Amino acid sequence: MGNRNQHVITSKRALREKALSSASPYVSEQHDLYLNANATDIVDRIAKGEWTASKVLEAYIARAAVAQAATNCLTEVLFEEARKEAWAIDKEFATTGLLRGPLHGVPVSFKDQYSITGYDSTIGFTQWANKPREKDAFLVSRFRAAGAIIIVKTNVPQTMFAFECCNPLWGCTTNPWNNNYTCGGSSGGEAALLALGGSALGIGSDIGGSLRIPASYCGIYSFKPVYERVSGYGCVGPNPGYEAVRTSFGPMARSVQDCELFCRTIFGQQDPSNQTAPLPYREVLLPTKLRFGYYTYDGVVRASPANKRAVLETVDALRKQGHECIEFRTSLPLEVMKVFVGLATADGYERILSHLGPDPKESSMFLSTIGPKLPGFVRNFVSWAAETFLNDSMFASVLRLARKKTVGEYIELADKRNKLIAAWNNEIWEEYNFDGIIAPVQALPTLPHGGCAYLSPIACATILYNIVDSPVGTIPVTRVDPAKDGLTEEWTPGAGGGSPILESRMYKGTEAIYNPGAMKGIPVGVQIVGKRWEDEKVIAMMHVVDAALGPRDFGPGSWRAR
Repeated sequence: MGNRNQHVITSKRALREKALSSASPYVSEQHDLYLNANATDIVDRIAKGEWTASKVLEAYIARAAVAQAATNCLTEVLFEEARKEAWAIDKEFATTGLLRGPLHGVPVSFKDQYSITGYDSTIGFTQWANKPREKDAFLVSRFRAAGAIIIVKTNVPQTMFAFECCNPLWGCTTNPWNNNYTCGGSSGGEAALLALGGSALGIGSDIGGSLRIPASYCGIYSFKPVYERVSGYGCVGPNPGYEAVRTSFGPMARSVQDCELFCRTIFGQQDPSNQTAPLPYREVLLPTKLRFGYYTYDGVVRASPANKRAVLETVDALRKQGHECIEFRTSLPLEVMKVFVGLATADGYERILSHLGPDPKESSMFLSTIGPKLPGFVRNFVSWAAETFLNDSMFASVLRLARKKTVGEYIELADKRNKLIAAWNNEIWEEYNFDGIIAPVQALPTLPHGGCAYLSPIACATILYNIVDSPVGTIPVTRVDPAKDGLTEEWTPGAGGGSPILESRMYKGTEAIYNPGAMKGIPVGVQIVGKRWEDEKVIAMMHVVDAALGPRDFGPGSWRAR
């Protein structure tokens, strides 16, 4: 890395540290009252005149600084601007007695890709540094209008196409429960910050699990809406115009109530491009007895003992409340994964990687980007070898599709995507007639740093619901427990029909990635999946599931268990 590049990195990080230095020391006796409240409660207490936005803000600024020191989760720091905004809305409220909006006084954070006037949106590229944005992203402007106080922006992986959270500019963000592991990605900085109480509400995005994976790894809640429900207008990305799999924008929070608060505030609001559905939040009346489908194995890789247990404990809790839960199997996730890889690699990742410039490529991008770089005969040989000698037709079939495509091939893949969407809707929502699905967020509770380099395909568990564009909520269920979550013969690589190559790396021998002893205490969540356009029903089902699971050490203040 050249001297100029290093100067950019050093100067940007120095500016961050200078801004962080204005945070007052964390004092539990003075701050805990505010930090133990979710966003919904904060608005209620300010409305009653019991709290002020300025006092709430200082508590979250203090915790954000603690979270940064613990996990390196922040990019841009807006503390001084936030203080001015909090003072202004406190003065306004004292004069009028009226809240500015449904997010009045709530300290919020945004994933780095969201443009905020006067601040960079580098998403980890040094070439994008020192180019402050001239206009707020649509969601940023809507949050300001609703009374939210923006305090920080948060870290992402290089290119935002990985589920670790490292880049050359800002460095690596760690898991708030164990620094040896990743917080997930691409909305990883958001998840780490929220888990440690440094924000009351966060905003991320999701093209292959980027809201859900870090939420599960860090023990928070998230909600991925249908693509057209929330606007990403004004966000930056490395591959603008990519429409084959569209990005959803949504909340990350410490409660279901706050996910709902986001949706009630934002649904139906039209950005200047008018590309979102003019569909305000709709009230939903759930049946007394819900019908859930569930699975612990998606046909690609088997969920670890801890992730399987999270699903089964959720199912057991729902059954005790009188709901029907039916285990099912489907062959579609593998076909969906193949289509996703085929579409994502259509240009050989040339556009995404073009933004690296002098930056070294992060290891998390290794497996996902190696395919298009291989000569065709090498790719075909490796695929043949995986199939012939390792008995892994799954890995081979995906690798064969990881190459550049002609326009005709791209169109054929898009057509296959549409047919798979129709097949999924027919099989799951018409034939089974489920209200919702309980599924693993991923096969593993988290990954050690660098683990994504060879295990990126396990994102298939979340990618499925990006392709079919289902609304999906993530709820923390449990934590890894070595006494309950040890490996047995059931997890012999390939024995259950999963990919032997991936499962060997996950579960085989002393070097296995899955290690319940080392992962002790890492959170594990589940996905709550609904039918397309039934976003509000998914939020309602998240409330049902959360209540059925009962009190657990998640939510505001749970960081004290760290």
